[in-house]
Amino acid sequence: MKRIFYTAMLCIAVVVTAIGCKTSPKTGNDKKSGTEKSLKEPVKFNRDSAYAYVRRQVAFGPRVSGTPANLKCRDYIVSELTRHGAQNVSVQTGEVKAFNGDVLPIGNIMGSYQPEIKDRILLLAHYDTRPWADSDAQEENRLRPVLGANDGASGVAVLLEIGRLLNQHKTPVGVDLLFVDAEDYGQASGFSTHDSTWCLGTQYWIENMPYASDSLPRYAILFDMVGGVGAKFHREFFSDSEASQLVDKVWSVAERSGFGDRFINKNGGSVVDDHIFLNKAGIPAIDIIETKNDETGSFAPTWHTDNDNLDNIDPSAMQAAGQTVLNLLHNEIQCVQ
Repeated sequence: MKRIFYTAMLCIAVVVTAIGCKTSPKTGNDKKSGTEKSLKEPVKFNRDSAYAYVRRQVAFGPRVSGTPANLKCRDYIVSELTRHGAQNVSVQTGEVKAFNGDVLPIGNIMGSYQPEIKDRILLLAHYDTRPWADSDAQEENRLRPVLGANDGASGVAVLLEIGRLLNQHKTPVGVDLLFVDAEDYGQASGFSTHDSTWCLGTQYWIENMPYASDSLPRYAILFDMVGGVGAKFHREFFSDSEASQLVDKVWSVAERSGFGDRFINKNGGSVVDDHIFLNKAGIPAIDIIETKNDETGSFAPTWHTDNDNLDNIDPSAMQAAGQTVLNLLHNEIQCVQ
């Protein structure tokens, strides 16, 4: 993904509200709280298990779309979803054209928990990695593919660990896990909110969405770069502008779950990422992502560099993101259809 800078400041509401049973991408009109006053924590996110998922993905090498390593990672995700009880596991295959003319064979992976429940939540992450380490300080590294321990593997690891736990403890709502391809093949220059060179897998998925227009997920949460050392998650600009109630809700649960030091209730950066295209498709979506690193002021120092490896992964950051969303799911109230 890429960063877009804005001169305008975003005004953030402190009031905690909820994405209710009937919402639009910008607002909700159900006054019921999506979480009860007493937060239930029936399951514990295992950060060691999540780290093992990162390690296994990294062992494949860079998972650039269309490469053997990407296919191996795809097969691995499918096998883990199946092993952990996901139903309707499928791979949506197709081709997309990158900004440089490359034609990429892609595979978006999806699995469902409790598919019989109509009230559904979508969680997603990208599993591909960037073909070029074009932000590396060393010029000789800039044509090397990125290993993507944080930018790719960390979000997938959180989803797989959540899936493992969903198989053991049911939630009041149905949950779909989506692993998208070809997110990180975008053009590095030309900052624009209309930049469609990124998130090619998600754009293809939306064009061929497995949901009917009248049965979209209630909302979606994207995990991206959630494993950086000391990572903190500020409120991402587009998440706040398109689904502020959901940001309020998630950050409130994070605070009540003991992760207020990780989920910072202040402005973050603005990122062209998969959630933008989901919001355009009518699914309220937010991005849990590090955009205000203490050292760089934006992404983690390893972003799109040769240093995005296991040495720079923080399991406790993944735990904060994963446990927060698990607590959110287990405290939801199922909408009556």
